[in-house]
Amino acid sequence: MQTARSKVAGAVAALACAAAVLVPLRAAAASEDAARDWRLVGKGQVSGELRLSGEGALTLSARHGDTTVLRPSGLGIRTADTDFSKGLRFEGRSDRKIHETYTTTTGRRTRHTSDASESTFTFRKEGRTLKVVVRVSADGLAYRYLLPVKETVTVLGETSEFAVPPTADSYLLPYDNGRSDYESVHDRGSVADAKAGDYGYPSLFHIGSSWMLIEEADLNSSYGGSRLTLDSATDRFKLTLPDPAEVSSPGLTTPWRTMVIGDLATVTESDLPTDLAAPSKVADTSWIKPGKAAWSWWSDGNSPTSLAAQKKFVDFAAREGWEYVLVDSGWSNDWMPELTAYAKEKGVGIWAWVRWQTIDQQSERDRLFPLWKSWGVVGLKIDFLESDGQDRMRWYDGVFKDSAKHQLMLNFHGATIPRGQERTWPQMMSVEAVKGAEGTRPKPGREPFPAAHYTTLPFTRNLIGPMDFTPVTFTGVRPTSDAAELALSVVYESGVQHFADSVESYESRPAELKFLNQVPTVWDETKLVDGDPGDRAVLARRSGDTWYLGAITSGAARTLEEPLSFLGKGGWRIEVWKDGPDGKVVTETQDVTATSRLKVDVPKNGGFAAKLTKTD
Repeated sequence: MQTARSKVAGAVAALACAAAVLVPLRAAAASEDAARDWRLVGKGQVSGELRLSGEGALTLSARHGDTTVLRPSGLGIRTADTDFSKGLRFEGRSDRKIHETYTTTTGRRTRHTSDASESTFTFRKEGRTLKVVVRVSADGLAYRYLLPVKETVTVLGETSEFAVPPTADSYLLPYDNGRSDYESVHDRGSVADAKAGDYGYPSLFHIGSSWMLIEEADLNSSYGGSRLTLDSATDRFKLTLPDPAEVSSPGLTTPWRTMVIGDLATVTESDLPTDLAAPSKVADTSWIKPGKAAWSWWSDGNSPTSLAAQKKFVDFAAREGWEYVLVDSGWSNDWMPELTAYAKEKGVGIWAWVRWQTIDQQSERDRLFPLWKSWGVVGLKIDFLESDGQDRMRWYDGVFKDSAKHQLMLNFHGATIPRGQERTWPQMMSVEAVKGAEGTRPKPGREPFPAAHYTTLPFTRNLIGPMDFTPVTFTGVRPTSDAAELALSVVYESGVQHFADSVESYESRPAELKFLNQVPTVWDETKLVDGDPGDRAVLARRSGDTWYLGAITSGAARTLEEPLSFLGKGGWRIEVWKDGPDGKVVTETQDVTATSRLKVDVPKNGGFAAKLTKTD
């Protein structure tokens, strides 16, 4: 299993840098009109081939080095006027280089650089135009459709498909059409053995020594959120739209059909979802502040109805230096202004839960957003969205716009997955869209999640955007050891991390609370130290000059021996929080350097958390 980028990748990247363009496969003497095959080449090992058949049908394939990660796969889109899946005639191509730098308020890092080659291919059919935009970079390949028309566009479907090799190992998320909430456990097995049916993004595949994550990016109200449907007869994943028709204003641009490709480290550390997203629409982001939040509902479902209970959590957050308290369903207009004022005096911000139907209409948002802001509410947890349809995407765009206007941060639950919106709308701090700790609350007869669920999420759901798992619940029905549960505060990324256990639970664990009080929720850099989806995940994240390590495992007890090569020069001191012989978390400290290896014994489904600071 590879855990770092291949040295070969660097050599290939250097050789390819000067020729990072899209070039026709045919001889240079061939005329542009006769060209039917094009090779897609970037700066790294990722390459592809776009082909127009004699019948005028498009296919796309992709490779990582010498490994085919995507067999020739159909492209095309059907509108009420034209079927662009066949009968296409090539008209021309334009190329450009992409170099962007941008910032986000959440994510694996906050400063990003995007380098890619982009080509727009123009095709005609029956007097109408289809443009296919293909972008290739060192960490993946993506494409989208453009329909440059002056009238409204009605899309009836796409013929886009992903022909992953049938022998590939897959991590697939069963999709619930009724809820569209992405709250399932991944199925693992070969593509050939996978059940026919619908699967939600992202889908992860292991092909030889290469990995590929299929997802969608830059979704907005012009389209619905798609999903994958596996046809067992062909072992091909077809792209399925949520509505019978998607209706767009003139000049439709679809979301990016996105493939993150590389070794496991490349895929885990990739910024491709935000690279492909639209730039920020929020000029002043000074009011957007990530942080840690106490959340009372998980430990006491009735507590959101009580002002006294919420003041207790505010007092706790203030003592420990946590930035926020989330007040869930049940709060009252009668006392919320008093709570926000009380919290403000103690330096704590209040988030408020709201059902999405309460702010369904523009008139409701125009009335309630300024009211809640006047009370001092800093953010909204919006719940029960349960749709990928275009109507809901129009609602999202309205909420993004209005929340930015009134400076309210956002957290969506019962929601669709993020698709790069944390770049476009940086007030989006987190999204649930995961089978999270709400399902681990103590309850008679409740079974813990499979431990492999925990060690799969760092390589699937959390790679496409912030994930509100609501972690570090020591008293829940869970498979994880205490140290592994603590490590989730590093392994899982979320702009606002909602720690869900009770005040008493955290205060009875002073060692664990010490770590939670220090760990950030926003990062300058992220490195995959070690990993195998479903078995283990070891991530290093840097904030300023300090590194944090989080390690979780699934399965038998073992000794983890992890390299610390991500560290800079000089000496470092590492403090490790690990499971002791009696199951309680203990700490140990040692001096290390970048050449050191950290050995930690972990129990079944165990892990550890660590903090590394410079000593010179």
